[in-house]
Amino acid sequence: METAQFGGTPGGGVSRLTLSDADREARDWLVRECMALGCTISVDEVGNIFARRPGNDNSRAPIAFGSHLDTQPSGGKFDGVAGVLAGLELLKTLQDNHYSTDAPLELINWTNEEGSRFAPTMIASGAFAGIYTTEFAHGVKDRQGKTFRGELERIGYLGDRPAGDHQLAAYFELHIEQGPILDQEGITVGVVTGAQGQRWYELNVQGLDSHAGSTPMPVRRDAMLACARITDGVNRIALGHAPAGMATVGLVEVSPNSRNVIPGRVFFTVDMRHPDGAVLLEMHREFDALVDAVARETRTEISNECVLDLAPTRFDEGCVNVVRDVAERLQYSHRDIVSGPGHDAVNVARVTRAAMVFVPCVGGISHNEAEAARPDELTAGANVLLHAILEYDLGTADAV
Repeated sequence: METAQFGGTPGGGVSRLTLSDADREARDWLVRECMALGCTISVDEVGNIFARRPGNDNSRAPIAFGSHLDTQPSGGKFDGVAGVLAGLELLKTLQDNHYSTDAPLELINWTNEEGSRFAPTMIASGAFAGIYTTEFAHGVKDRQGKTFRGELERIGYLGDRPAGDHQLAAYFELHIEQGPILDQEGITVGVVTGAQGQRWYELNVQGLDSHAGSTPMPVRRDAMLACARITDGVNRIALGHAPAGMATVGLVEVSPNSRNVIPGRVFFTVDMRHPDGAVLLEMHREFDALVDAVARETRTEISNECVLDLAPTRFDEGCVNVVRDVAERLQYSHRDIVSGPGHDAVNVARVTRAAMVFVPCVGGISHNEAEAARPDELTAGANVLLHAILEYDLGTADAV
């Protein structure tokens, strides 16, 4: 509830876009809290924040955990931040109980997980994992033309630490499920075995501005018509690969956006997902064919750029087993689950062992101001996170 004040909306949600003033306020708060626990703070060149608690042997790679503080424009209180705060509570618990781990621990706040302001999503964890260069991340612009680097500088979080400059022994991330399965089944903990693949596209449709009252229908080059047909088409593509296939048009900008002018230009985005990489590739091929067909039918020019291509991910079996065993030992109801959304853990899994802990969100609602999670289930997830990290520390002390 405290962090929800940073970017809080009248509707009870949070609008804390990446590198906004509200994001800076939340970051400053987190840094203060971690420093009060004796953690050392460092920030890398893409704005990732690392709060390190020393261990008995600081030559070891740290066991890491965390998530993100940024939100959607009309986001909720729990998406991302629940994982950061669970990590903070974990550090407080160890401090209160005078418990020292063998390996150092590292709480991480990743920059731009949501991708709503700067696309693609998860740029900063991607830079850490070597998927993107720092130069690429710095050059990304929002829809107003502001650069990622420029906004990092503006809010004071352009660090000097090179992205990906240190190894992690393992990475664990707590997150609300953002779907209905755990809530509907009355299960407390989701043991996340992996994440489905996803592709993001940005399309620019170029038609011709013309008068809505005098341009005959057969000769129009209506960019909005092309957008509408593609929107309907991607929905049909996803339904054709049900139940796992998903497709969404989530952002549309129409120009000149006047009620009596036929739109001459439309920019819009498409998000396509599937847990099977081969099926996702087939959806991509169907989508390409759809775009070509619509361009011919509407006599428009359509550019179609894939700005994100995430293959389905399987998390480290050992880390997943630790999460499952802890949930069992603590006597929480649990089940294996595949993540529908992407998370920073998906990128981090490319460079270290990784796993995730899901807790239910009420009604499966997320990316919405009404997003909610129950305190007892958040507590359960935080307990699993804590004990999984302690088990990993004890079980791998000689190996990391």
